[in-house]
This record gives sequence, C-alpha cells and structure tokens, in this order.
Amino acid sequence: MDGEIAGGARLPVPVTTFGPLHLLARRVHRLANTGHGHEALEAADAYLAIAYAVGDERSVPFLVQGQMYANLFLGRLAEAAELGERLLRLHQAAGSSLGEAKTLCDLAQLDVLGGRYFLGMGHLARAAVLLDRPFTDGERRISALCSYAEAATAAEMYEIAASTYERLSITHANFALVHAATLLHWGLRLSHVGRHDEAATRLRRSAEITRQQVEQRPDDVIAASMLAPALAKLGDVIPAEKLAREAVMPLREAENHRYARMAHLALGISLRAQGALSEARTEFVAARELCGFGTRPDEKPIIRFELALTALAADDGQAGRDLFEAVEGQTRELWRLREQRLAMLRQARQREESEAARARAEREVLRDPLTGLDNRRRFDLLMERIDQGRLTAPTVLLLVDVDHFKAINDAYSHATGDRALREVARILRAHCRPDDIPVRYAGDEFTVFLRGDLDVGREVAERIRAAVARTDILPGVRLTVSVGLAALAEGMSGETLFREADDRLYAAKWSGRNTIAS
Repeated sequence: MDGEIAGGARLPVPVTTFGPLHLLARRVHRLANTGHGHEALEAADAYLAIAYAVGDERSVPFLVQGQMYANLFLGRLAEAAELGERLLRLHQAAGSSLGEAKTLCDLAQLDVLGGRYFLGMGHLARAAVLLDRPFTDGERRISALCSYAEAATAAEMYEIAASTYERLSITHANFALVHAATLLHWGLRLSHVGRHDEAATRLRRSAEITRQQVEQRPDDVIAASMLAPALAKLGDVIPAEKLAREAVMPLREAENHRYARMAHLALGISLRAQGALSEARTEFVAARELCGFGTRPDEKPIIRFELALTALAADDGQAGRDLFEAVEGQTRELWRLREQRLAMLRQARQREESEAARARAEREVLRDPLTGLDNRRRFDLLMERIDQGRLTAPTVLLLVDVDHFKAINDAYSHATGDRALREVARILRAHCRPDDIPVRYAGDEFTVFLRGDLDVGREVAERIRAAVARTDILPGVRLTVSVGLAALAEGMSGETLFREADDRLYAAKWSGRNTIAS
C-alpha cells in the first residue's frame, strides 16, 4: 500500500511515480483547471522554490506544467509557450518519451491558438510518432493522448480527435461524452458546408452516445445539453427543445458556459424549425454572448452560421441572401483551411516517421546485439568528438572490465558468459543517467562516458562495482569488475583520456581486482 513499510509504519509521503511534493503540484493543476489562474501561478512559484530547496526534481516538471496551463487558461499564450519549451527540455533531459509527447501536444495547441499552424502541425506530428511506441505507463499515456486529442480539436481536425477519444472510451467510459461532443461539432460543421449525409452520420452517432447517458441519468444536464442539438439538427425538434429548456438554466446558474451554449444552440435550432424566428435568434445571441468563457475555436463559426440561417429565414430578400452568402463563403473558406491543416499534419508526420526510421537504423549500426549497449563504433565516434572539441568537460571516462572472465567461459560455457555480460550491461544502464553513454568496448570490457566530475565518476563507479558484486549471476560464483577512471581535461585528446583510464584500470587489477582506481 502507498506509504506503508514493514511493521505497519508509514512513510512521510505517499509512494508515487511523481515526487514527494506531488500533492502540492496537483493543487496547482486544480486551481488552473477551475479558473483560478492567478492563484495557480502564485502557488506554483512557492512550491517550485520548495521543490528546488529539498531536491524534489520529479515534482518540478509537474509544477511547470501547472504554470503552463494556468497561463493558457488566462490567455497568456506567449508565456505558456515559453514554459512549454522549458518543460519539453526537462522531459527530454529525463528521457521521458511520454512527458515529451504530452508537452509537444500542448505546444501544438498553443501554436494553433496563436495562428502558428505549420509549427503546430510539426509538434503534433512528433508527438504522434512518439505515442506510437509501446508504453507500460497506461495512466500517463492516456494523459498524453488527451493532450493529443485536445490539440487536434483546437485545430478543428475532428477526424483525429474523434478517433483518439473513441479509442480512449473503449476502456475508460468517462471519455464517451467528449467523443460525443467531438462528433456533434463535426456534424454541425459538415452540415454547414453542405455535406448533409456525412453530417447526419456523425450527429446520429453523437446522439446514440449521449442518449444512453441521459437514459441512465435523467438529471445529467450536461449530457442532455449535448443530446439536444444533435436531435434538433436531425429534425427531432420537440424532444430537443424539451431537453434544452430543462438544461439551460441549471447550466447557466452553475456557470457551466460550455454546455449552456449547447443548450441555447439547440433551442435556437428547434425554435427556428417551428417558425419562431425571433425567439430562435434570441437563443443564438445568448449562445454567442457566452462565447467569452472558454469557447472552442469552432463554436463561434457554428453559432454565426445558425444566426445567418435564421436571418435568411426571416428575410428572404436580397439583403438576407447577401448576408447568408457571405457567411456561407466564410464557412467554406474556414473548412478549406481546416483541410489544409490536415494535409500539413500528414506531411509533417511522414517527415517525422522517415526521420525516426533513419535514427533507428543509425542506432542499430551503433548497437551491440548481445548487450543492447552501444558498440565499438559508437566508442570511436565519441573519441572523435573529443578530438574535435565537441565533447567537453566535465566528462569522466570509466573503463569496466569483468574479472577472470576467461575462466568463467572455460568453466561454465560461452552461453553462461554471455548471460554474465548481459547482466553487467543491465547494471551499467541502471546506474547511468540520460546524458551518460555506456558502451560495450570489446569482449568483457565496457566503457561509460559519464557527464560529471571525478567525484561523480567515483561515486557511479563504486555503485556499479558494488551492484555487480551483489548480483547472483552465476550460482556459487562471485562475479566482480574492476574499474579505471580518468577525467577529461582541457585540450586532452581522446587517446590520452583512454590511456589514462586504462592505466587506472591496470592499477585496479593489480591491487586485487573488484575495486576502482582513479
């Protein structure tokens, strides 16, 4: 159980994948998501100071994310984007692909809201390629997919948002209504560009989802407000009007403007179909007036089109027709731009997939097939970088050699020796940070290019040595390693660095093995 240790004692904080200050970070997110952006920013500043003071590095990205969302909800897109870039660097440094994917999606949404569509589609394409990888952390993957769908929604790319929410709703029923809302807006926009059959298909599917919710929970005014416009647009105006009238005031009183807009929209469509044009216009205007509160990018065009339809029905003269044709032309142009964004995303994704395939091919060339570590070719490239001055201090080179490895091969077989090498490689990976590079140099010899000074190098080397000595790789056989270390100095060549580390390794061997020398 979280927070429990042997004997029933309690840890001071719950055990989670986040840092010990994660509850404070969650408070920042809760404030941001409930419209208290300024309070969220003040809290985040205070909690970040605490996190840095106590060394809680895992809570820092979550707090920065809260700052980003608070600025987004306050409409400060430039500040939010700056925080998003900082958050992206934190996730990349930590090697968190899911964190990187989610942040790329959030940056894509900010790009779209700021009109930077080309940049946004690039961010979204990179996120999509990352999300195609297999992940074991289901909860964080869901969070990343939500951000992916939200960015697609902001760009009005309903195909992507709907398919993502549909996948999520298969295992998580709470996504069903978000899926239905996406289908509803998609259907409304399709009807406005004259694609009525496709519109009806989306609207019927949206109505199926929300009707189930309304039948199970008749008091759910949110589901009712989503069912009502779908029914109204499909021509079932009497039940649509009843649902909308019962939902609109509770939603307004609760200041739930998003769904109150839907209820007003449904009332307007229903009343217009029944010939009550003045009352219909009043409902559309009420929906438009609520657009200052957390509106989606596509809601204003939807309401504007329905108002134009109502004006045309009230005045079929030249002025009414001119107004409607202007709005209709604008609607078709917005749809054309939406389709351009889809094409941009497809092209950006093709580029990202090609780049990912090239990077995978390069990694395979530099990968040792037995251990999964980088190979001698990678070692040579790193030595070239040192000679070119592109790998700079603080860097420490560790040479790790398995003691008496030939004797193990002779006594137990090469298969057993291979198993021992794989285990040593696993230990090296476990003690390396994202910026460190472990390499199988040759046979039973490994190297680690470690970012840090000699003190850090000694600490890591000792942990590796101790971990190997503790591991029961071969029953009845004590497997050990010797480690030599050398620090990269200003102007030092790769050959000199390697020779110094090799001299230290030789000293460790002669001092009795199972030790480190620096």
